[in-house]
Amino acid sequence: MQEETYQSEKFIMNRVKTGVNGLDDLIEGGFPEKSITLVSGSPGAGKSILCFQFIYEGVNNGENVLYLTLDKREEGILLQAKKLGYDFQPAIENGQATFRYLNINKKLVYETMSNEILSGKYDRIVLDSITPLSEMPLFLADTQNNMNGSGYSFVDTENQSTGLSGPVQRKHILFIMNALESSEATTIITSELSLSSSNLSRDGISEFLADGVILLKADPTMDRRKLSIFKMRNTKHTLKPQDIQINENGITLVRKTM
Repeated sequence: MQEETYQSEKFIMNRVKTGVNGLDDLIEGGFPEKSITLVSGSPGAGKSILCFQFIYEGVNNGENVLYLTLDKREEGILLQAKKLGYDFQPAIENGQATFRYLNINKKLVYETMSNEILSGKYDRIVLDSITPLSEMPLFLADTQNNMNGSGYSFVDTENQSTGLSGPVQRKHILFIMNALESSEATTIITSELSLSSSNLSRDGISEFLADGVILLKADPTMDRRKLSIFKMRNTKHTLKPQDIQINENGITLVRKTM
């Protein structure tokens, strides 16, 4: 019997450059293509700046990008980005970049978000942040009475007196993650944390569902910031916190000299 020889092919994953100076070197060239990366941090840690760098890198590469914002309207986000050196107006005018404000007080917020995400035209997506959506009350509904076709009915947050249970909140976040995954874009979602928090996300669920987790920390007493990579799918990386600086070039990893 003739012996057959099997040669295993090395698995090669496409990488998407982050736009953050020094970060790609730590994650084998960039985020895994079509992955979802959670970026968590306290106020002032640099979450939005990292998001700006990520989609600006996409614009410079000729990609189509989507920025979904829940905390500020489009005008405020664009002004903040421009002050930091990221002018997205030309890309918006030529149809390359789209900024959308999601109003969580609107019952069709999930339809608006899903329709934009699943339009199939984006290479990079930012959802800044997932926190308001994950804390927006919802309940499972009878499908015969469900009018939005998503499998969920949403209740008015002003009339909701109790918090979300863990299983319900998980379904809530899964809905968001599934929409982002179906888009096949490379995505960053952000989550807010308090300065004293030891969690990786405010909801305590997103870090388990995301493909990657990056934690940004600001230490006001020491006047320094840190970036830690806790998780990155199919990627060798260090768990050691990295010193970062925020300057005219955005977030930059600090190279330590011997």
